[in-house]
Amino acid sequence: MANSTLKSAALLDQMKLHLSSDAGKGLVKKIGLVYQLNIAPKKIGFEEEIYVVDLKKGEVTKGPYKGKPDATFSFKDEDFIKIASGKMNPQMAFMRGAMKIKGSISAAQKFTPDIFPKPSKL
Repeated sequence: MANSTLKSAALLDQMKLHLSSDAGKGLVKKIGLVYQLNIAPKKIGFEEEIYVVDLKKGEVTKGPYKGKPDATFSFKDEDFIKIASGKMNPQMAFMRGAMKIKGSISAAQKFTPDIFPKPSKL
């Protein structure tokens, strides 16, 4: 994931480590869903990098999910960082069009800042 220009890539690298910790394993038990993240540098839908946060297996991978993710989110790099760090409410982001969601809304509602490791230095 190091070959990415997105700030989000660093956060997703931290997420990878987080999922191998006890706290991360707890999330997998609690959530058990697969999220696909389409993260765009500047504008949703353009030059997106795709990541999968698999909270069934407890892993983060780059590239589209093989199969059907429970929910797919699209956002700009900076908005994803704001949502993941708790600076932007996911519902507000969705209502303002800063985040687009496909798939299960109930699955999407479990996608909260709590699933991300607290950013150390981003």
